[in-house]
Amino acid sequence: MSTPTELSESAAPGSRAGSNKPVRPAKPGRVKRLSGRDKVVLGIMVGIPTLVQLAFVWIPTLLSILLSFTRWNGLALSDIRAAGLANYNYVFNDSPAFWPAVQHNILWLLFLAVIATPLGLLLAVLLDQQIRGSKIYQSIFFVPVMLSLALVGIIWQLFYQKDNGLLNFLLGTAGTPQAVDWFGDSNINIWAALVAATWRHAGYVMILYLAGLKGVDATLKEAASLDGANATQTFFRIVFPAMAPINIVIVVITIIESLRAFDVVWVINKGTNGLELISALVITYLIGEGQSIGIGSAFAVILLVISLVPITIYLSRTFRKEKF
Repeated sequence: MSTPTELSESAAPGSRAGSNKPVRPAKPGRVKRLSGRDKVVLGIMVGIPTLVQLAFVWIPTLLSILLSFTRWNGLALSDIRAAGLANYNYVFNDSPAFWPAVQHNILWLLFLAVIATPLGLLLAVLLDQQIRGSKIYQSIFFVPVMLSLALVGIIWQLFYQKDNGLLNFLLGTAGTPQAVDWFGDSNINIWAALVAATWRHAGYVMILYLAGLKGVDATLKEAASLDGANATQTFFRIVFPAMAPINIVIVVITIIESLRAFDVVWVINKGTNGLELISALVITYLIGEGQSIGIGSAFAVILLVISLVPITIYLSRTFRKEKF
């Protein structure tokens, strides 16, 4: 029979049962080299999205920048002529629609920031209270986000029609001389279009803020409640600052949405008669009457430069946080 000493020696680390030879420690695992099949799969997964980005984003962007310094009617390549800064000089000094379009884009931004975004935040706060049927309400408010802006414009056209529109019908003016031409009157059509854009933007903001509210630590709210803070104080002093990353994302999205607004005004009246926007001017000069690829490209480059400002600020803040 084995003695306790022998048993302890046989069970000691670094030894094998029935052998006095020490067990060598396992060698650290080596990084497995990719097989040929793995390389093909990775190449496809990385290569296809890269080619799509090059074909539909980067190459057209670079071509637009080059074409903005040329004169071209869009027909034969042999007709391309160098124009220097003439197109930009026309845009800033001679174009009758550029500065009104800038004003409308600023108005679009302010309306989304002051009306649509707070509305989306309010909906998110209300639906976060676990009210009965909150999932149904979320779905109802999110439906416009899933629709294209062109379809949103068509839906609101039916609502705003002068003779048979729902709004004039509710006002009791449908089919009468007192009927309001919501999209035809240049003094009010921009506001009508902004309401249509808000219908979609508020739902998008609601979903983002709902996700942010779910991520706020519940103990922060409990601590504020124990300190005597009411619901309003808790939200503005604890919850809202805790959602700083979501707030930054929504600010960037709101700015970009105001700059790329196009579909609604194009469906209404092709971005004319009080609905001029920079994005609509791009298409007007690229494919519309009086076609000028160079001037349209100049408008596109200006829009690109303006859009890069909030994107650059957002990315710089994001990478700075990851670095530290």
